[in-house]
Amino acid sequence: MIALFAALSLSAASAADPRLPVLEALQAELARSRTRLRLDGYEAPYFLSYQLKELRTEQVAGRFGAVTQDDARRSRKAFVDLRVGSYELDSSGRDEGSIFMGPEGQTYFASRDAPLEDDPAAVRNTFWLLTDERYKEALSSWFKKKSRGVYRADEPDRPPSFSREQARQEREAPRPFPFDRVRWRGEARRLSAAFRAHPALFDSSVRISADKTVRWFASSEGAALLTEDTRYAVHLQAVTRADDGQLLEGSRDFYAATEAGLPAPEKLLAEVSALAAELEALRRAPVLDPYTGPALLAPEATGVLFHEAVGHRLEGERQDDDKEGQTYKGQIGKPVLPAFLSVLDDPTRARQGEVDLNGSYRFDDQGVPAQRTLLVEDGVLRGYLLSRRPVKPFTQSNGHGRSQGAQAPAARMGNLIVTSRRTAALPELKRMLLEEARRQGKPYAIVIRDITGGNTNTASYGYQAFKGTPRVVTRIDVATGEEQLVRGVELVGTPLTTVNKVQATSEESRVFNGYCGAESGYVPVSAVAPWALVSEVELQRVARAHERSPLLPAPWSEGK
Repeated sequence: MIALFAALSLSAASAADPRLPVLEALQAELARSRTRLRLDGYEAPYFLSYQLKELRTEQVAGRFGAVTQDDARRSRKAFVDLRVGSYELDSSGRDEGSIFMGPEGQTYFASRDAPLEDDPAAVRNTFWLLTDERYKEALSSWFKKKSRGVYRADEPDRPPSFSREQARQEREAPRPFPFDRVRWRGEARRLSAAFRAHPALFDSSVRISADKTVRWFASSEGAALLTEDTRYAVHLQAVTRADDGQLLEGSRDFYAATEAGLPAPEKLLAEVSALAAELEALRRAPVLDPYTGPALLAPEATGVLFHEAVGHRLEGERQDDDKEGQTYKGQIGKPVLPAFLSVLDDPTRARQGEVDLNGSYRFDDQGVPAQRTLLVEDGVLRGYLLSRRPVKPFTQSNGHGRSQGAQAPAARMGNLIVTSRRTAALPELKRMLLEEARRQGKPYAIVIRDITGGNTNTASYGYQAFKGTPRVVTRIDVATGEEQLVRGVELVGTPLTTVNKVQATSEESRVFNGYCGAESGYVPVSAVAPWALVSEVELQRVARAHERSPLLPAPWSEGK
């Protein structure tokens, strides 16, 4: 439950909370700009918001049994959202955020880097310069937008430019941010040294990181937010080559909201051994020929498929951008997926079973509370991921306006969750897989057991396609049931075709945690999905580099 305060008395609490002077500085400069910022003969801003994000990062890394990185970084980024016009029609849009070139020869642009010290004057100075720059940009964009009306008739179905939202005021308690550097230096040495038992893996690394984000947000509508978020991660990576020169990379990634939530030392050591064994087996595995036919996708692969093929195409800004493919525009209330599938995005969910979800947050980067959002219900499209930019027929944000650092927020996924009403146990799904392969006359069927991630193209000028990078793929002989590890392929396809060929799923769901990069930067996300039986997928050969492995063995492998 979100706790709201009718009013937040900052001055009285400043002495008790050292974070508050920064928010007070933002509010003071915002009030000054709101009352006095106006160029003679031109409109004043109707909306203004300030956001400052502080990112603290602690990191330790190791290779070959030695620490290779041991550092701490701290940065602050400032973002100003300033709009001229009205909620119905304002300066935002395609021209928003473009670099204002100004008079010929102008070379100065305000820095997005904010002071690391809580000096109110220095903080205000940063936002003063950014506000001045954004006001001039907004006026320029506003006049360009109005000038288009000379040549084009008004669009009667045009949605408002900006949604009206309740101004929220909340101050979260400070979050502890422990980082046992001595422990993690030892783990970086121990885990990276364990890879030395596998000479075929010519490079490997271990990285442990911790990030803490503190966010100050204030707006002319009266919003005042102070939030904190922590995220810890362990990354294991290794590289080898097959005899034919194909580079084979493998990794294990573990995320948690707290340091205590990271895997125990014995679990991490076991994962090193499992990763090494996996890569050694892949070196010996045959290359799979291009394949079109039925496949069984592990939950992580299913999650990536729906993230790339469905989730990105339901992001609100893509529905009204002529440069986008607009796959699901105008489809509200119509079937878009098999009738047994539903998809929602729920940033308010912090965990799935024992796993912390990366895409959890309480307020988005426009000050709107995160909301559980039903996207597809029993195959029928019910909604979009929405920032404060309305998309017909919706007029309100559902708390998905997200961004990295000082970039402008846009509608993005948080925790994408796929559910199903047509389920079967995993052995039954395998039986159905082989039956479908026989029906199609295929000599074997495919199981995608692990995947590193993927990417998609949503633009109208390109092909509507997506690609995934499977890490572990096996093929099952239809006649004998023998399962064999294969390599050298990637998952490709067109989104509407592939997702509509899902035939059944498992009851079990698992989590794919990671980061997603798009127009508003890299944001942490999760996908929660089951095993999925797909009647047809396409696998293509990966580009291969015919390079030699190192000519000499590793020095430590010879005991000298």
